[in-house]
Amino acid sequence: MIAFETHPERYRHWQLSIDGRVATLTLDVDEAGGLAPGYELKLNSYDLGVDIELYDAIQRLRFEHPEVAAVVVTSAMERVFCAGANIPMLKGSSHDHKVNFCKFTNETRNAIEDASANSGQAYICMINGTAAGGGYELALACDEILLIDDGSSAVSLPEVPLLAVLPGTGGLTRVVDKRHVRRDRADFFCTTGEGLRGKRALEWKLVDALVPRSKLDETVGTRTAARVETSDRPADGQGIELTPLTREISDTELAYPNLTITLDRDARTATFTVRAPADAPPADLAGIHALGVDFWPLAVARELDDAILHLRFNETEIGTWVFRTEGDGELVAAHDATLLEHGDNWLVREITLYLRRTLKRIDVSARSLLALIEPGSCFTGTLLELALAADRSYMLDGNFEDAGSNNPPATIRATAMNFGPLDMCTGLTRLQSRFYGDDDALAAVEAEAGNDLDAADAEEHGLVTFAPDDIDWEDEVRLAIEARAAFSPDALTGMEASLRFPGPETIESKIFARLSAWQNWIFQRPNAVGDGGALELFGTGKQPEFDRRRV
Repeated sequence: MIAFETHPERYRHWQLSIDGRVATLTLDVDEAGGLAPGYELKLNSYDLGVDIELYDAIQRLRFEHPEVAAVVVTSAMERVFCAGANIPMLKGSSHDHKVNFCKFTNETRNAIEDASANSGQAYICMINGTAAGGGYELALACDEILLIDDGSSAVSLPEVPLLAVLPGTGGLTRVVDKRHVRRDRADFFCTTGEGLRGKRALEWKLVDALVPRSKLDETVGTRTAARVETSDRPADGQGIELTPLTREISDTELAYPNLTITLDRDARTATFTVRAPADAPPADLAGIHALGVDFWPLAVARELDDAILHLRFNETEIGTWVFRTEGDGELVAAHDATLLEHGDNWLVREITLYLRRTLKRIDVSARSLLALIEPGSCFTGTLLELALAADRSYMLDGNFEDAGSNNPPATIRATAMNFGPLDMCTGLTRLQSRFYGDDDALAAVEAEAGNDLDAADAEEHGLVTFAPDDIDWEDEVRLAIEARAAFSPDALTGMEASLRFPGPETIESKIFARLSAWQNWIFQRPNAVGDGGALELFGTGKQPEFDRRRV
């Protein structure tokens, strides 16, 4: 089983050091520290285990170190920054692991960009050697790229000529969309295996500066000082410790304090039951800081984040995720109001951003998503986002006759959290995405913000897909789940990714709605992974045998 929790004291591949307002993340990969047997992580190449540590470090810098305003990413290896994803690891991995690995590394690099854009924590990459493939893609996620000027250090994206696959971590998109490299130059760069070095890399905007080895410390110091000067992170802020999660795992259940996931392997479903907070939010910021990881919005974000990653990698045949909620919607609305009231506080800002990243992780998961809204549910505000993220939602009209419960009929409620803070990777909220091109429908929902809507009203406002009564409920839900299990998982993945992201494209949406789909397909093509494919033959000295048809 792959676990996603770690701690700097257990890192095998990264060194995290902090000097005042500047942190340094140094890549120093343990060759023998692969997550699975059968390969060595030579030349600072990485596998999922290396990126799990990187993700942990990014999270800790955001929550535990509010004083840090600039992060330097570099390598401990002489003349090598990072050789990218480990090729023997990719060659020996199952198809689903390769695709999920690429998705996780993409999300981790997006977290770097999110910290830069929204948290006042800038990243500067000091490439002190060769940066190839995913190594250069890691640099591309940073705000600035400095390349050591020694005549041999280079940057490259060699996947197409050497491996017959694509740069899997957003390199193609970031080169042209983020760094504004001309597309003809980008075409040359992405089809030359040796990459570019020195003045040409600088002229083509692939790096921001060339730095002589003798001026390395001086240049990094000047650049980080400039970033610190413009950051709004509190120099005297007190962080909160990201303590280990409380979690129990069995063959049929994952249990956290605020979340339980029940697995039905025959139906190939995972049912998420998210519990509302049991208490009102703290009255002030001091109370929020005192609660730390036990503050409900942060606690539920951490639990959902961990559960999503666990299911993606360890339960690949569970194809449908069903979302349920339970508890008091008033308490969810109160926590939403608290997040909005104190949104200018660094910790509250980080919690809201973490909720947003976690919900985005749901959006881009290759799973069918259903929401069931029943008596006792609390699809309010932040938790309503789960229903809005779903491919289809069912809301019971009335009560279950034989339920033996005195719960009133289900209602849903939008809060201000549904109209901006938790937007998708397209930059649209889930409500804007749902009603894309229908401004009147969106305005009608916004006018109902703060009001409880029953099934009939929710269906009329387009907030749920179906509102069956007790007579039809069981059959409609059962048929929806059974149909999902009967369809081709490949076709569903392509269909869902195409339908979930209407409207404008961003760098992030291009990576998940476009790159992921292409890479998913290319990773199954004989030109890459067949017996004579480039990925299979890499390092053997043999030339690949390509099917030359363009399809």
